[in-house]
Parts: sequence; C-alpha cells; structure tokens
Amino acid sequence: MEIAIDNRQDVVAIEEEIFNKLDAVCEECLKAEGKSLNYEISISFVDDNEIRKLNKEYRGIDRHTDVLSFPIIENEIIFDEATEELLGDIVISAETALRQSEEYEHSFEREIVYLVVHSMFHLLGYDHLNEKEKKVMREKEKEVIKLLGIYRFDNE
Repeated sequence: MEIAIDNRQDVVAIEEEIFNKLDAVCEECLKAEGKSLNYEISISFVDDNEIRKLNKEYRGIDRHTDVLSFPIIENEIIFDEATEELLGDIVISAETALRQSEEYEHSFEREIVYLVVHSMFHLLGYDHLNEKEKKVMREKEKEVIKLLGIYRFDNE
C-alpha cells in the first residue's frame, strides 16, 4: 500500500505523528472490507479557500467543507500482485478539521482519523444519501475507529 501525503496548507500545524498514523487508518479500512493492501491513496491537506474552490468545481457547492473524496474507478482491469491499484484521492481542510475538533471537544488527531476513515469508505463505494446507507456507513466507520483505539470520549 502506498499513501501519498501532500500538506499544501500553512494555516494549521499538523504533527508528524498524525501523518504517520494514516497508513494504519487506511489499512484498517481496507481490511474491514476484505480488500488487498495493493492500493495507492492520495491524502491532501488544504486550507478552507482551496477546499471551497474544489467543492464548487466538483460538487457545485460554493462553500468550504471538511473533506472531499475522489474515487478512481478502474473498470475491468486486472491487477497482479506487484501492481498497486489507484483507489482515489482524499482532500481535507485542516482549518475545518481543527474547528470541528474544538466544536466536538476531541483531539485534532481524532478528527483527522475520522475524516480519513469516512473518506476511505467513500472511496470503497459507500455513501450516506439516505438513512439506510448512512447507518451502514456509520457502523463501518465506528468499527474501524474502535479497532484503531481512537475514541471521541472515554465512554465511546
């Protein structure tokens, strides 16, 4: 598995420890789905201005958001064990993630982990357009976050 991390914002300081944890986060999501680890994933950290532009361009929504997921669909291509399949791109607004961590009263690291888990399940084909889909996706997110031992509250 290869994860390309691109921190192209300078508003929020992100500790190296958080970047180092992202391999395990992506790996647990893939394992939860019974997928091989032969994937390449891109994770970019941007500011609110950049994510707003991306949100407007790709979703037609002219406001910032916390995270965007861009799955890469590879139809009918067979990959051998030596080839890494492109799974997609995750773009996180570090500014929004920091605000949300403060709002939800948990660590910035926990917020980043949650956003990556959430996006990984989008890359793996899940969505939350209706209550049934949302419930399935949330259960998968909770399962992975629990396996990683990262909790929002002590009693979670």
